Amino acid sequence: MTSTAAGFRGQAYIELIREIEDLYYREADLLDDRDFEAWLELLDDDLVYWMPLVRNVSSREQSALSEQGSDMAWFDEDKETLRKRVAQLRTGMHWSEEPVSRVTRAVTNIRVAEHDPAHGEIVVRSKFVLYQNRQEDEVNLFAGKRRDTWRRRAAADWGLRRREILLDQNVLLAKSLTVFF
Repeated sequence: MTSTAAGFRGQAYIELIREIEDLYYREADLLDDRDFEAWLELLDDDLVYWMPLVRNVSSREQSALSEQGSDMAWFDEDKETLRKRVAQLRTGMHWSEEPVSRVTRAVTNIRVAEHDPAHGEIVVRSKFVLYQNRQEDEVNLFAGKRRDTWRRRAAADWGLRRREILLDQNVLLAKSLTVFF
């Protein structure tokens, strides 16, 4: 990225923020409604979808929460593996999603962190809370942060090029990870 969003203000910035917020809310609806095929269309073919395990670190080592390529990850996937996960969920035989979960997510604090108009890319930071209920009384609550790189594909179309998901827990309390973030 060649510039930070700090130098990018005014009406163009307001319009971009509104467009990106709408994109995030639409994505949340697609995932909550289990319209995974439409969600996959938002993803670039060269997507990197990464959710590392985070470490407990001292206040002096906060930059060392995780490092791609050397640390374990809950997800380190591309578009094709996500497509296969969707296909598996659609079989009706995925034991941890039969019956299907009820999922509601809130995405907030959506902020353009970096903007590179020359390459049509932006980096967006956001926070999320995801509630998942299965069976009668199984509840999972996920909270965390995302750092996404979006690439402009057409006038009003964006493709997700990279998603880094940081859960605010280093031990997964859920029995399985069947939701998309």
